[in-house]
Amino acid sequence: MPATLEISAPAPRHESTELAKRRVLLVDHDPINRQTLRRLLTREGYSVITAANGSEALEQADAMTIDLVVLDLDMPLQDGWNTFERLSARNSMLPVILIAACSNQFFPAAASGVGALLEKPLNFLKLFSTMQVLLEEPAEMRMMRWKLRTSIFCYIPSSI
Repeated sequence: MPATLEISAPAPRHESTELAKRRVLLVDHDPINRQTLRRLLTREGYSVITAANGSEALEQADAMTIDLVVLDLDMPLQDGWNTFERLSARNSMLPVILIAACSNQFFPAAASGVGALLEKPLNFLKLFSTMQVLLEEPAEMRMMRWKLRTSIFCYIPSSI
C-alpha cells in the first residue's frame, strides 16, 4: 500500500490568542493582491475582512469593529487618501498602514497621522512586524500622531 502524504497549513506565527482575535481590514482593488495578502494574514493568525475599494472599506468599518487597516493608496471610485481621511475621521485611534506603488508618498504620509507607509513590492515580514508594532502601540502614541499629524510613523521603502 503506497504511503500517503498529509499536507496541512502551517501554524500561525503568533501563538497569542490576543493577536488571533485581531480583525484586519484589507483594502486593495486588485483581487490577486487581496487574495494573497488575505491568505498570508490569515496564516499569521489575523481575522481578515476584505474590501475592493474605499466605499466598501467604509461600509465594513461601519458594520464591525476593526483593529487595523491595510490600505492600498491606488484605488478606483475613492482613492486611498480619501478613504484614510474618512476612516480616521470616524475613528482616530484606528491604526492604518498605507501601501503605495509609487515612491512619492513619503511627505504626504509623514504629515497625515498614518501609522505606517510601505512601498510595493511588499516585504511581508516587514508588513507583519509593522502590524504587530501598531497593534501594540499605546493609545497615547496613536492619539499624539493623529492630533499633531507628526512624522512619528513607520516608512518602509521598497528597496528594503
